[in-house]
Amino acid sequence: MEGFSVQQVLQGVYHIGDAMGVYMTLLTGEERALLVDTGYGLEDVSAMVRSLTDKPLTVLLTHAHHDHALGARWFVKTRMFARDLPAWPVYTGEAQRRAVAQQAQAKGFAVPKDYLTAPMPKPEALDEGNIDLGGMTAQAILCPGHTPGSAVVYVPERRLLLTGDDWNPCTWLFFPEALPAQAYRENVRALLRLPFEQVLCPHRARLYPRSSFEAFLQGLTDEALSAAPRADMGRKTDTREARPDKEQQFVFDYAKFQQAAFAGGEESQ
Repeated sequence: MEGFSVQQVLQGVYHIGDAMGVYMTLLTGEERALLVDTGYGLEDVSAMVRSLTDKPLTVLLTHAHHDHALGARWFVKTRMFARDLPAWPVYTGEAQRRAVAQQAQAKGFAVPKDYLTAPMPKPEALDEGNIDLGGMTAQAILCPGHTPGSAVVYVPERRLLLTGDDWNPCTWLFFPEALPAQAYRENVRALLRLPFEQVLCPHRARLYPRSSFEAFLQGLTDEALSAAPRADMGRKTDTREARPDKEQQFVFDYAKFQQAAFAGGEESQ
């Protein structure tokens, strides 16, 4: 369909890019399907999914940010961890939609007439656990970091981890709702207990090997974060950019990092 790119990266796993360049992932089992994230929502995401599968569909949002959640307008029901629900009106409200519409128009993309006014059903609260798709299992895991309610999805039959924005080769941790770098690091490192071999993230088209994810986390030492240079992200906060390796970036709120380090030092005395 026009505006979308689709690639089947593994059996029953489709990585779908929208016109604005963010990706969502469709998992198709023998009996059911699961869509992870919905993109910016400029195009009819539901119609795209239905061109790939007619199986009963569940829609899971990894977090409430607009580039993952605005496409929820094309669905009657979605699910998201409750910790991100307070941010839902901020990132799906008219002001954010207007900003996205302006960005899209600047890039020459068509914006639907109802983009600013279409109903945006509030997601239902997601529970951790397995979603049985028939011959394929999607394990929804709460992993606070990029946001308090960030979700990742593990697919054991494919040894595949869908990280949401908890990991991209360029990972952002400077939004007001983001956790301090230390808490993020601890929560995301726990994912290494899972026996995944490949990773899909929402801001890249390709599959990544587990080693890329491991290299990223190994590079987030206290020393590297303390020495990270400033990064101008157009915000009032002191944002810094660490380079876990030559191909990956980690942009974070330095004040939160310092506060967490100070609190940790006090506790150890």
